[in-house]
Amino acid sequence: MFPAKPDRPYLESWLRRTRKQLSGSGRLSEIALILSREEGNTPGHWSTWLRGVLEEETTPSLDLLTRIDALLAKPVTSSTDADTPNLF
Repeated sequence: MFPAKPDRPYLESWLRRTRKQLSGSGRLSEIALILSREEGNTPGHWSTWLRGVLEEETTPSLDLLTRIDALLAKPVTSSTDADTPNLF
């Protein structure tokens, strides 16, 4: 028998990608801190909630899913970029 197709393919691919992105040291805590500032509640609440989402115990709303995506997509700037003057 063939395995069933996921009924939410976008969520399944988002979960795979987000698990990889949040596997870095401190990344989940960083996102939890940002969400606590923007959405309220404590960073501990958001850390627990994010872990629940990653373990598929809870399903995020589309708004929070896209917000987390936006936070993870934000480029990290290095100090050397800020010190380099524009050539043009």
